[in-house]
Amino acid sequence: MTVNFGWGLGVALVVLTGLVVAVSIGFRLKLTRDVLIAAFRATVQLALVSLIIAGAVQNVWLAIGFALVMFAVAVRTTTTRVKAPETWPWAALAMAAGVLPVLAIIFLSGASPFTGAAIIPIAGIIIGNTMNGHTLMGRRCFAALRDDIDTYEAALAIGLPRRQAVALVLEPHRTEALIPNIDTTKTVGLVTLPGAFVGVLLGGGSAIQAGAAQLLVLFGIMATQFLTVNVALWLVGRGKDLPEDLRTRLRP
Repeated sequence: MTVNFGWGLGVALVVLTGLVVAVSIGFRLKLTRDVLIAAFRATVQLALVSLIIAGAVQNVWLAIGFALVMFAVAVRTTTTRVKAPETWPWAALAMAAGVLPVLAIIFLSGASPFTGAAIIPIAGIIIGNTMNGHTLMGRRCFAALRDDIDTYEAALAIGLPRRQAVALVLEPHRTEALIPNIDTTKTVGLVTLPGAFVGVLLGGGSAIQAGAAQLLVLFGIMATQFLTVNVALWLVGRGKDLPEDLRTRLRP
C-alpha cells in the first residue's frame, strides 16, 4: 500500500470529509462542527508531527520527550471528554499506572529495541489506547453514578462506607471499558489487520515479524487498559478521579 502525495490525496481527503459532513447533516447528528475541527486538526497535527518525528526517531531522548507530550495531550483529552478537566492529576496517575509498567516490560524484556524509531510508535499506540480505556470508563461509570444516586445513598444509609457504596453502583459497569479491546484481540487477523501489523509489512518486514509486532502491541494494550481502568475505579471509589458534581454529591 502506497499513498501518492499530491492533488489526488487532497481531493480524496476533501471528498471523504464532505461525505461525513453530508451524513451528519442529513441525519441531523449535530456533529458537523466536530467533524470539520477534527479534520482540520488531524491535517495540521500530522503534518507537524511528521516533521518532528523525522528528527525524534534519530534520538532516544527526543523520542522520550515526544512520548511525554503525547501522554500530556492524552490526559487533557480524556479529562475533557468526560467533562472533568480538574481531575487531570488523578487521570494522569491512573494512566501512568498502565503505561509505565507496560512500556517497561516491552523495552526491558528486549522484545523491542530501545530506539527512537521504536519508542514513538509503541508509546503512541499504548498511550492512545490507555486514553480510550480511561475515557470509556469515565463516560460509563460517571453516568451510572448520576443515574443510580439513589442506590448510592441507600447503601450509605445502611452503613456502607463510600468506597463500597460506589462499588455497588459500578459493579455492573466496571468491565465495559475493557470489552472492546478484548473483542479486538480475539478477532485480530480474522476481522481486522490492525495498524502495527500493516505498518511492519509496509516497512518491509515479513509477515511473521508483523504478526509478532501486533501480538506485542495487543497484549500491551490489554495490560495497560486493565491497569488503568482498575486504578481509575479505585480512585473513583475514594472520591478522587471524579467530576466536580459527583465529588459534591458523593460525599460520605
